[in-house]
Amino acid sequence: MGYFTLVLIAISMLYPFFAMVNLSFVDNSEIFSNANKIFHTNLTLDNYKNVFTELHLSLYFFNSLVVALITTIGQVIFASLAGYAFARMNFKHRDTLFLIILITMLIPPQVNIIPLFFLMREMHLIDTYQALILPALFGGFGVFLMRQYFLGLPKDLEESAKIDGCNLFQTFFKIALPLALPAAATLAIFTFVTAWNSFMWPLIVTNSESMRTLPVALAIYKGSFREITLWGELLACSVICTIPVIAVFLIGKKYFISDILQGGVKE
Repeated sequence: MGYFTLVLIAISMLYPFFAMVNLSFVDNSEIFSNANKIFHTNLTLDNYKNVFTELHLSLYFFNSLVVALITTIGQVIFASLAGYAFARMNFKHRDTLFLIILITMLIPPQVNIIPLFFLMREMHLIDTYQALILPALFGGFGVFLMRQYFLGLPKDLEESAKIDGCNLFQTFFKIALPLALPAAATLAIFTFVTAWNSFMWPLIVTNSESMRTLPVALAIYKGSFREITLWGELLACSVICTIPVIAVFLIGKKYFISDILQGGVKE
């Protein structure tokens, strides 16, 4: 009974995605006329051709990919460095600073939009990649995640590295960071998905068409003044939007392991 319930839940979650992919290859006139069909066989690539020619999808896809990749790389680097410092280094007001970082996690992101916008405007960064990337490079969740993982690593390996002559940075990059790869991969996936799906902030800080990201372009395309909503093309755009997220998850899922050091160090 338990497996049957899990199968039903899986089907209920996978069927909308399957329907989206299938209908993205169907002509607009047949999407609602044959709504009772589970699988459409009269498939065409016209929807995908139209979104690349009419919507300039390649430009928006490139913008989203650049923003998501740079944001992910920067978030992982800064969060790893800060997390290791809070976990292993002793400095003045360390616990107070970490508490302030934790408090920032309690603040809704929408609260920061207005002050961040004024800050970007004063720095003359509106409608640039910098405005899309810089506010997302730092986050309390990443620092907290990496700090907790570094605290769980045995100190014996790092002390052995110091005995062998490694300085602090060598110990971090050669010992601690490779061992924290599961946490870093988890943070990278969460950050990439968040940056890729971000809508409100890119909508506010971008003015020109050349700087729009994919979610913004898709929303504007859907809300454009048309007599008939082209659902096939919208579904094709949605499928394209999900491809990078699925690819990143498939690449990073093998790092979702917990006890990577189990048995690595004998007490």
